[in-house]
Amino acid sequence: MNHFLDINKTSPADLRQILDTAQAMKTARHGRPKGTPDDDQPLKGHMVALIFEKPSTRTRVSFDVGVRQLGGETMVLSGADLQLGHGETIADTARVLSRYVDLIMIRTFEEQTLLDMAEHATVPVINGLTNRSHPCQIMADVMTYEEHRGPIAGKKVVWSGDGNNVCASFIHAAGQLGFDLTFTGPETLDPEMGFVQEARAKGSNIVIERDPAKAVNGADLVVTDTWVSMHDPQSARERRHNQLRGYQVNDALMAQAKGDSLFMHCLPAHRDDEATSSVMDGPHSVIWDEAENRLHAQKAIMRWCLGA
Repeated sequence: MNHFLDINKTSPADLRQILDTAQAMKTARHGRPKGTPDDDQPLKGHMVALIFEKPSTRTRVSFDVGVRQLGGETMVLSGADLQLGHGETIADTARVLSRYVDLIMIRTFEEQTLLDMAEHATVPVINGLTNRSHPCQIMADVMTYEEHRGPIAGKKVVWSGDGNNVCASFIHAAGQLGFDLTFTGPETLDPEMGFVQEARAKGSNIVIERDPAKAVNGADLVVTDTWVSMHDPQSARERRHNQLRGYQVNDALMAQAKGDSLFMHCLPAHRDDEATSSVMDGPHSVIWDEAENRLHAQKAIMRWCLGA
């Protein structure tokens, strides 16, 4: 049984298999109406539980559509539907759900919720996001880069802004897939040093550079994310804007990167905060391909989890 919990917990060979499968499935769908199922139906007869403690647009739609295209059915559950960890333990919820469904995707707050679900479930569990990591997004990002520029191994990725859960999964991917990553942002928002050290131990050059112009010099890919969460109070929003204003990805910053560099943002975006509209809609941007590739990458992840 294969859980997909984090990129650094999945072997490089399996990550490569997932990426290759995702690209093959996307290619096979070329020209096909969006609502039609794939010719290959590996999830036919399978039920997938999609659990959302955190609200979502891209994760919910991409997983729901992906399951249906692969021939399966979905049951979408909110945290309120399950009352995870309130009344019934997460372990018991995992055991019960495993009697009803073939696969569980969970988007939650605390990483421990995900780990408890995986420990006690007898079906595969997929990390749809936690406060600590977001591996499905980074699989889509790597797929998008390779679609446009070829193998990501040996390339330089620059993360500008907050060393958050998405940044953490990019660092995981650097260690597993052999590319380098430079983080540029305020010291108070640095990524977890344990993740940085792990990727360095695997041979990736993980650099922390406070000057964003120096950081993006020679970059093949520049990535950012929203500065604030939907759950942040107003005081935290103002503080983060003050901390991160100097790390906005704008035309002047992109001009310091390679001429053929790409720009990514996992969305949703606060335009003209973390990135200007001129960058998001400009020639370096591949954000819409990146958003679409959540669908293809996650379909490949589900197939890998089920050995399908």
